[in-house]
Amino acid sequence: MTGDYITGFLYEAIKVAVLLSAPMLLAGLVVGLLVSIFQSATSINEMTMTFIPKMLAVAAALVFFFPWMMQTMVSFTEQMFMGMNQFIR
Repeated sequence: MTGDYITGFLYEAIKVAVLLSAPMLLAGLVVGLLVSIFQSATSINEMTMTFIPKMLAVAAALVFFFPWMMQTMVSFTEQMFMGMNQFIR
């Protein structure tokens, strides 16, 4: 077990975590930006107007991207278990 292997494993784990969280974060960001533009244009300052659309957008992104997310997690887990013999040595 070398430091390079552990560093590579941690790099891949962080990369997978960022890739898996990106669709929901981007959906919330885009919807929040659009709602903020709408609120500034109409001078409506209602807190539920920002929270509920973002919540629905994040839920829709989760439902839409769930198969891809599961495939990515399964692939990463398979790679982790395949490389387990290098980790033990």
